[in-house]
Amino acid sequence: MTNTDHMVNGFDMATLGSLEPELRSLVSRRAALLGPAYKLFYEHPVQFVRASGVHLYDAEGREYLDAYNNVPSVGHCHPHVVEAVSKQIATLNTHTRYAYEPLLDYAERLLSTFPAAISNVMFTCSGSEAVDLAVRVARFYTRGTGVIVTNNAYHGTTTAAAELSPSLGSGVALGRDVWAIDLPLAKLAVGSDVGHELASSVRSAIADMERHGVTFAAFIADSLLSSDGIFPHPKGFLGPIAKAVRDAGGLYIADEVQPGFARTGEAMWGFERHGVEPDLAVLGKPMGNGMPIAAIVARPELLEEFGAVSRYFNTFGGNSVSIAAANAVLDVINDEGLLENSRLVGEKLRTTVEEIAAEREDIVAVRGVGLYVAADVVSPRDGEPDADLASRIVNQLRERRVLISAVGRAGNTLKIRPPLTFSRDHVAQFGEALDDVVSAIR
Repeated sequence: MTNTDHMVNGFDMATLGSLEPELRSLVSRRAALLGPAYKLFYEHPVQFVRASGVHLYDAEGREYLDAYNNVPSVGHCHPHVVEAVSKQIATLNTHTRYAYEPLLDYAERLLSTFPAAISNVMFTCSGSEAVDLAVRVARFYTRGTGVIVTNNAYHGTTTAAAELSPSLGSGVALGRDVWAIDLPLAKLAVGSDVGHELASSVRSAIADMERHGVTFAAFIADSLLSSDGIFPHPKGFLGPIAKAVRDAGGLYIADEVQPGFARTGEAMWGFERHGVEPDLAVLGKPMGNGMPIAAIVARPELLEEFGAVSRYFNTFGGNSVSIAAANAVLDVINDEGLLENSRLVGEKLRTTVEEIAAEREDIVAVRGVGLYVAADVVSPRDGEPDADLASRIVNQLRERRVLISAVGRAGNTLKIRPPLTFSRDHVAQFGEALDDVVSAIR
């Protein structure tokens, strides 16, 4: 069973009548006001009213362990971020057309975490906007229009970003000049080195573009292939793709919205694990712990002519309050040792899931790096992807007040991606809940 045309782990409005009256009224009101495009998670939606650290609290005050949300990267409502935002919004909040030193201080601090050749940053409000801008820059610089993506990629919701996002389903068409390459998922799931195979696919896609009169501009990929199913190993398998892209005159765009900001526990940025120096990298809202800030970082020569002839302005991109939040996030990552925490606690999280999977035939191919872990759910009869069983696990965990989701082309990959402040105690709590749930399903 595949899930390419509906949201994985989405609430089905056809079951509205099964909800308790108060929640049913809230969900009905939401649908009437927001329309059908807005989706809710879980078979039984949950109403949250506050959050702190790695926990969310519902309207009855019940605590939920958050093992899913990466946008509050340093934990929900982190006191240092809250203080920085509160102080700044009471002082000044302006756009980037005024000289403002804290903006430059943050830009220098952020860029110091990248390779020296990447020395410019442009601010946006969301990862979608950043992807849109990065592709616009790449097309301007190369004078090409063709872009290559992976076949279940998700890169955002603007028109340009949605056209690069096959995971949105057949209702959202790929762009006319967008080619999607297939991934050898079975090989990737066990960490096989498929770099040269993927590079060959990229070269074939470029050749096909040329046969259709399309000039190649860029390749873009999430550095952990998150929406494709989360494939962190082996290190370096994206390197041959980068070479193939450069050999063809294109640019390599690293989508770091999910892998970035210490998520992997090995480096600040996911592309570093592959020995790749991207031409452009895209950052998203984890940089501001949920405040509306995102960015592209770039080699300066890519922006020189673009900036001279293509005026760019984003009213809220890089505003004073969001910059304060982003600066506070870097403080917390450094001061609380969250890169190392992601590595150590992430290892414990992965081994915990591996131990549970070892006792079963329907949870296989556990993989992960840092605080990002995945496992495939399959039918024990034939080993085929089982999205329905994955959904049952996700929803039974929700009933145990533990939050994860599912992902992947078949919708059968458990997606475990907690805030970077997750601890060993939280891993133990998560492991106990997962073990109980899958044992009950057995």
